[in-house]
This record gives sequence, structure tokens and C-alpha cells, in this order.
Amino acid sequence: MNFDLFEKAASALPSVFFEKPVDCGVVLGSGWGKTLQCDEVLASVSYADIPGLGVPSIAGHSGELRLFLRHGIRVAAFMGRRHWYEGEGMEPVVMPVELLRRMSAGRLLVTNASGGVNAAYRPGDLMMITDHINTVGLNPLIGPVHPGWGVRFPDMSEVYNLELRQILRAAADDAGVRLHEGIYAFTSGPVFETPAEVRAYRAWGADAVGMSTVPECTLAAAIGIPTAGLSCITNMAAGINPNGLNHLEVIEQTAVSTPLMANVVDAFFRRLT
Repeated sequence: MNFDLFEKAASALPSVFFEKPVDCGVVLGSGWGKTLQCDEVLASVSYADIPGLGVPSIAGHSGELRLFLRHGIRVAAFMGRRHWYEGEGMEPVVMPVELLRRMSAGRLLVTNASGGVNAAYRPGDLMMITDHINTVGLNPLIGPVHPGWGVRFPDMSEVYNLELRQILRAAADDAGVRLHEGIYAFTSGPVFETPAEVRAYRAWGADAVGMSTVPECTLAAAIGIPTAGLSCITNMAAGINPNGLNHLEVIEQTAVSTPLMANVVDAFFRRLT
């Protein structure tokens, strides 16, 4: 892990990001970029201008860090994420969490697009993440213990904070949106899973599968940032879906589901006040 990159990235941000603690940090996954409603934008920075982060190479990730006010709280939103499979290491994947740590973020909301493993799910459904399965063992904490990143062996008993899960559940009720609750399986990508892999993940207890989120949430748990996770089920996984899989399907479904996603996120912010 190149910790010098985090120093350079933080130095590249306007001072307004660090003037007051951030009430909630957000990492937006594929197709979630249009879900934010802002009362006042305090600052915005392109990922291209943040050393070590860089512009996402995947469609559906706009690549902008935005600091704004909403319902009286201060929000720092990373609009788009970097993935391990892009081949640039773990630093850009977890950099949003490290920068939020430096902003003294009190909470974190992480979103993603995922494939439905639970046959009861349907494309367009939303799922609150209650726990995860790291199917590949990739972990941002491998290596020396970085100051501020917790202990050598952090507890992962409650990666997804119980109180924030209750708030997210109430926010979905406020928005009139049905919210599933389930376990998210993380794979490295960039390939979609095979039918045999999906059957194995389901046998392990997974309800959805995707190629992100777990590295960021693992680091957030080690640091001690209370975290909530929200998935949009964009397609049914291989072996459940009778058709082939492609990323265009992901983007199309999140576009359809954007109003529901936006309402839940906004209700979540309102309940944090």
C-alpha cells in the first residue's frame, strides 16, 4: 500500500473539505450518480485532479467528489468508485474511505449495483446489506498497520452498523420503497460469475453478488466509521437469469430505478439530522 498517495490526494483537496467534520460520506456505485439531491454545493473536485484516485474506467461512474449540504447535514460524496479489477492496485479502491477518515466523517453510506442470487429478488429491487462474504480474500489491510487504520486484527462482527441499518430501513419506509435485507458476496471481477459459482454463493448464504464494496467497508470497519450498504439488484445472476449477462443491462436497470434509489438516499440523509 502506497501511503504517500493518500497524503498527496488529501493535499490536493480544497481546505473546505476539512474545515468541519463530515456528517456522512457516500461512495456511489454503478448507476447511482444521479441519486443525490443537494441544497448547497460547497465544493466539487474531479477524480482526475486527485492524485492516486484517477478517473473510473467503467460506465456509470462519473468520477467527481462533491461536498454539499442536505437537510442540514454535511455530505461528502464520491460519485463513482474504482475497482480492483481495473488493475491499479488497492489504493484507488479504498482512497475514498481514507479521505473520509481525514475529513472526520461520522458515517458512511456505500452503494452498488449487484446481481440477484436470491431467487425471490427481481431486477430493480433494493437490498440493504446486512453482512458480506469475501469470496476471494482481497483485503486492503494486508501489509503494515497504518496509523489510524485500527488494530492488527480488527473485529468484523458488525461491518454494517446496526443503528444505521435501522435508519436505512426507516428511510425506505418513508420513501414507500420495499427494502430487502441480505448478504452480499464480493468477487474480484471483471467477469460475471458462472452458474456453478452462483450456486455455491447461494449455498453459503449470499443473496446478491458484485465486484465492489467489500474492500471499502472492510477498511471503514477497521477505522471505526459506522457504515451502511445499499444494493440495487440490476439483474439475476447466472443460472437464475436464462439470458446472458452484460454491463449495459446494469446501467439500464439503474436508470429505471433511479427515482426509488434517490428517494431512499434522501430519506436516509433526512433521518441523520
